[in-house]
Amino acid sequence: MPVQPYIDWPGRPIALKWATYENREVTEVNIAEFTGLTLVGGFAAGLVGSLTGLGGGVVIIPLLTLALGVDIRYAIGASLVSVIATSSGAAAAYVREGFTNLRVGMFLEIATTFGALAAALVASRVPVTAIAIVFGGVLILSALLSARRQEKTAISHKPDRLSRRLRMDSAYPNRQGRMISYRVRQIPGGFAVMFVAGMLSGLLGIGSGALKVLAMDLIMRLPLKVSTTTSNFMIGVTAAASAGVYLHRGYINPAVAMPVMLGVLAGSLLGARYLPRAHVRGLRLFFVAVILALGVEMIFNGATGGFR
Repeated sequence: MPVQPYIDWPGRPIALKWATYENREVTEVNIAEFTGLTLVGGFAAGLVGSLTGLGGGVVIIPLLTLALGVDIRYAIGASLVSVIATSSGAAAAYVREGFTNLRVGMFLEIATTFGALAAALVASRVPVTAIAIVFGGVLILSALLSARRQEKTAISHKPDRLSRRLRMDSAYPNRQGRMISYRVRQIPGGFAVMFVAGMLSGLLGIGSGALKVLAMDLIMRLPLKVSTTTSNFMIGVTAAASAGVYLHRGYINPAVAMPVMLGVLAGSLLGARYLPRAHVRGLRLFFVAVILALGVEMIFNGATGGFR
């Protein structure tokens, strides 16, 4: 019989236990060890989230649920808090340094919100397991396309009429501190993908950072550093709204969320300091690897009914 992990919280200290069905053997981890594990995991999540624009949930939710046996609802609550921490730590630094395109972020957040509302209307009629498998395949295909893309094509001097009217064209600093101008393209296409990202987030209970970065990178042709930093800004806005719901339902437990948040905040600040000096090609390969892993995880969860 497989191991059945769970967390028992009768009081203090918290006891983390794993028990088998055959002999009910229990291994306990005290509060200090549990806090240390979540701090380290949160640090890794914050580092990955700030560099890729995906948020910390890519690392935090599998760590808490699979490795530490936390109930998925509490894991999602802690993940939402960690995403807000990532956005607060990294996004503020990126805005200050001139990487984040605020106009693009706020405009696309409208599409994400409408997508989430649409998901609420059709949630009972859509087979989410099939959607998860399709979404995973789309992520894998998009990651392969992103790996082949050359960064120099992201900086286009061909003006776009809608982008010019909305004043979305901007510039960002390169590794030497010189400002590199870029133009935003295919805004309707990016808006449509953001709508889909919002629907997937509502239907599957996942963050939509992956599609946000891919939409800005592959469709709107923003430089990768601008795409990831703008995504970091956007996911904080989305997570803040969702976190209020989880807090109201009692799914944000301070004993789990606090060490996760502190670890994520430290990792995101380190990532924010490293990204301006990062080689774009290395950053893109790292992003592709994370997206591929996320795509495989989505297909597996969809095939095994993990989103039911």
